[in-house]
Amino acid sequence: MGPANIHPDPSGLSRSGKHQFDPAKPWRSPAPGEQPSGQTQAASGTPASSQASTQTGAAQASAPNVAEAVDDPRPKPRQSTNFIVASGLSRDDLARLTAQGFQVETQTRGSIASQIVRLRVPQGTSLTQARQTVQLVDARASTDFDHFYYLDEHLDTCTGAECRATALVSWSAARATQCGPTPVIGLIDTGINLDHDALTGQAIEVVDRPAPHADASLPEHGTAIAALLVGRPGSSTPGLLPEAKLIAVDAFYRDGGTADRTDVMSLVVAIEALAERGVRVMNLSLSGPANAVLQKAIEAAQAEGIVIVSAAGNNGAGAEPAYPGAYPGVIAVTAVDQNLNVYRRATQGAYVDLAGPGVNVWTASAKGSGVLRTGTSYAVPFVSAAAGLLLASTPQLDPKAVQARLEQHTRDLGKPGWDPTYGYGLIHMAGLCAPPADLAPVAVTKTQPAALPFEGQTLGMP
Repeated sequence: MGPANIHPDPSGLSRSGKHQFDPAKPWRSPAPGEQPSGQTQAASGTPASSQASTQTGAAQASAPNVAEAVDDPRPKPRQSTNFIVASGLSRDDLARLTAQGFQVETQTRGSIASQIVRLRVPQGTSLTQARQTVQLVDARASTDFDHFYYLDEHLDTCTGAECRATALVSWSAARATQCGPTPVIGLIDTGINLDHDALTGQAIEVVDRPAPHADASLPEHGTAIAALLVGRPGSSTPGLLPEAKLIAVDAFYRDGGTADRTDVMSLVVAIEALAERGVRVMNLSLSGPANAVLQKAIEAAQAEGIVIVSAAGNNGAGAEPAYPGAYPGVIAVTAVDQNLNVYRRATQGAYVDLAGPGVNVWTASAKGSGVLRTGTSYAVPFVSAAAGLLLASTPQLDPKAVQARLEQHTRDLGKPGWDPTYGYGLIHMAGLCAPPADLAPVAVTKTQPAALPFEGQTLGMP
């Protein structure tokens, strides 16, 4: 099958956005074995200030390595037990809450959306009671739990040429340099090993961590995603946009948990930091529950013209929608294998937009040269890179126009037209720099559950 525009949806159902949160269904954290693997090595240490990689790293490998997955039976926490987050509170509101025993633990700059505060809940007060108290102080404020978000990866085995993913999306290094200056790409992930062979000499800037934590993240996942995006040509793991500048924020930590995780506050601070530095595309290879405060930050970034690409999630076909991928305007990416079958653990639903290679993808390993990795996390950079190529040739496009163009430039998989398994199909990179007239208007529509009001919504406790 070659590249093709999408086919009309025979159902005739209307598409008005992404899946909305269903409060009757608690979000399931990823199953054991889906957390990053090989995590017995201590973090290499993310630079405290912005810097570019300059040193030479490990030698190239001659054959694929397969990392061993770590199956930790302990559940991953869904949210903080001591904090809630809120936006839109005034100084007087915070003073009233402080008088009632709340403590302001940290707050954002408020540079792209209303300032967000993380509040420590008074001893003896439940999280639900704490949210209700905030709403009584100011009913216009948005408040929610301080949810945790995890990486969407799994490790598998593969041998031979079939492990190569770039051929699936018709990517060409020569064509990638003909589109024009690539926009700045933003990455929110774990730490990155800047000394890796694939990343030395590349234009990578690592900004300050959003907040100090006892246990820093491990650099495995971040190094792998960074290499897929901007890996050095000629290295063992070259990237899709090697000429692009990458600005990365290590928003993850462990803090005694079972896996690298991040939270609402860290994500918002990271989004603000990237927006302030002028990124046009944000790669978020992560997922978690719906959160009203995080959604406002996502919407503010989109209003600034930033294309946000996120993972569809690894919780299985019948799982809840994964956020931020399921928010309106966010491009949610699922994963397919070399035979164009959907990844067996990929979450499916009305919010899935596009597919990318995500099974047995050869990419950088923080502890060596390369490793084969699987998960919707690794499909995201293929779509982020496609968005970067499109903006390189037509930088005036806004996020909605970028999404529409990418949805047209696919290899249709599954049922004709859009479907909840593959979305609009596998991203096709060849010809992305062609004039917009070469592509037909989007005709496919998909279902959209009715939006639920935030007031009165509750989230299931783990």
